Amino acid sequence: MNLRNTTLLVVLFSACVTYAQDSTLVDVNTAAEPKLSYLDSIKSTFQKHEIAACVDERWMNELSNQDLYSEMIADIENTNLDEKVEYDLSTELLKERLKALDAKSAFHIEYNPGLENIIKHYLKNRKRSYERLMALSQYYFPIFEEALAKYNVPLEIKYLAVVESALNPRAVSRAGATGLWQFMYGTGKQYNLDITTFTDERSDLLKATDAACQYMVNMYKIFGDWDLVLASYNAGPGNVSKAIRRSGGKQNYWNIRPYLPKETQGYVPAFLATMYVFEYHKEHGIVPQKPIVNHFATDTIMVKNKMSFKQISDLLDISMEQLQFLNPMYKRDFIPYQTDKNHFLRLPLDKVAVFTSNENKIYAYCDYEFNQREKPFSSQEMLATSDVSIVTKTKYHKVRRGESLGLIAKKNGVTVTELKRWNGLRSNTIAAGKNLKILKEEKVAVTPKKVIENPVAKAVVSNDTVKVKNDKPLEAVNYHIVEKGESLFSIAQKYEITNDELKEWNELEDENILIGSKLIVRPLEKQMTENHIVQSGENLNTIAKKYNVTIDELKEWNELEDNNIKLGTTLKIMLPADEEVVVAEVKTKKPEKQSPYKSEKIYIVQKGDSLFSISQKIKGVTVSDLKKWNGISGKTIKPGMKLKISG
Repeated sequence: MNLRNTTLLVVLFSACVTYAQDSTLVDVNTAAEPKLSYLDSIKSTFQKHEIAACVDERWMNELSNQDLYSEMIADIENTNLDEKVEYDLSTELLKERLKALDAKSAFHIEYNPGLENIIKHYLKNRKRSYERLMALSQYYFPIFEEALAKYNVPLEIKYLAVVESALNPRAVSRAGATGLWQFMYGTGKQYNLDITTFTDERSDLLKATDAACQYMVNMYKIFGDWDLVLASYNAGPGNVSKAIRRSGGKQNYWNIRPYLPKETQGYVPAFLATMYVFEYHKEHGIVPQKPIVNHFATDTIMVKNKMSFKQISDLLDISMEQLQFLNPMYKRDFIPYQTDKNHFLRLPLDKVAVFTSNENKIYAYCDYEFNQREKPFSSQEMLATSDVSIVTKTKYHKVRRGESLGLIAKKNGVTVTELKRWNGLRSNTIAAGKNLKILKEEKVAVTPKKVIENPVAKAVVSNDTVKVKNDKPLEAVNYHIVEKGESLFSIAQKYEITNDELKEWNELEDENILIGSKLIVRPLEKQMTENHIVQSGENLNTIAKKYNVTIDELKEWNELEDNNIKLGTTLKIMLPADEEVVVAEVKTKKPEKQSPYKSEKIYIVQKGDSLFSISQKIKGVTVSDLKKWNGISGKTIKPGMKLKISG
């Protein structure tokens, strides 16, 4: 019986323990539920439509890749049409194909040795480039053809954008021509392309293409020949007219070519060679790469609120690179809002559906984000807020396989432009395994510091000697801005410190320093501060002399832009802070009846002292007395000097 009862108790106890454990687990799981951010809570309410994404992120590396543009421009400027190129393409077969092209083209396409050489050059040396260009063309060409057909311009003109910009809407030439069709600023304005701080419609796919078509129509009215229209697009109608006159009135491009600018001499042949490569790429084994995006899988939305690409990227889960590729007209990755002008955002169709279904929520989030940004302090807030120091820290990111600059920039809260500048990159192409430098600015709160009002801060009287023991220095450090040509060694020599001290104070891993860097050259514990209130008749020069410092030091310590100071202004004066300084020898037999300086015999000059300031400290002593007793003819004294202070 006792055994049965004991067994029952054990079973009941085990059941209770098990129940308690289960209850505990439920409570822990409930408590650990993460709190959603405002962004996640907004996105969780979005209506979504299941349409396959039309852009593969790795293709976004092509969006601002300047390699193709540089190669195309170099070919036009430097390729010698008279230099024979060896390539497996017979002259007879080329003549036959050019004749076929001529039969269906508005251009005069006739064989000549120069054209043969540049075609073979492209086929031999630019095969890979044309595979990439053909991928891009599958997005751009349908848009070009639609506009060209509208203005009754030959559809082959679409190949001109390949020659002009390598299909890069953000391409900028050395002369400043911008966009797919390389409009100069003045020409862009002439054709109503808006150029502002935030937007450049020369990079707008639709508006720039429309302007290019208008230009072509106007030039054709002048010359009546599409070859000459192409030449005028590059050189300007004035240069083409001059070439016609200098050739004796000839109006065939190949006859006036020697009289055109050098660049234009290679321009039309490059256009015709590009046309040939595109039309006969299969015959030469050129396989277009995967298209970046299908034009018909995108659409535009009129934006009714200001927003940044970063906000759109976070809300719609679309990469920054994709947004930049589809919207190259926004120079600062920011869409402004103006009541008198409409701005549009191009997105893949699946993202358009999400945007339009949740438009009000998206605008609400953007407003919330903008309101969270730091605002200017009021004077009261500034008084109540502790000091904040901005510290720049460097970290490194090792590139993993499949990562792009845009993805890395997004992860670290920086821009692609900054990544390229910090790491000396010229293109968006990066190799796996490379270490990228990333600079991050952090705000560090600094406890308000006590200001030492007088260098003689605390006096300890001991028999016949007065000793001054200063508090630990509590003010700012000295800085040096690195200039061109300086090294860590030269800076250390200048401030009479060591390389190791510079590296330690500035947390440097090696001796590499950047121009413009701000280096600590005097550690905190070697300084103290005295405040000086500007009196009537004083200026920076007199104050600098009084404290034995320079005007530039005064301006640096007090962040002054010029030499003007106002009466009553408090100026900071940086002084050395020795731990213990003997100031004077004092006889203290009758201190209650004597001035503390009356019986002084010797005074040791401190940094910042002047004859005037010393005379003020010692009653009954004038500057003339000090000069007379110490044989001083001028006003210059140096720290460490011993001055007699009695006759």
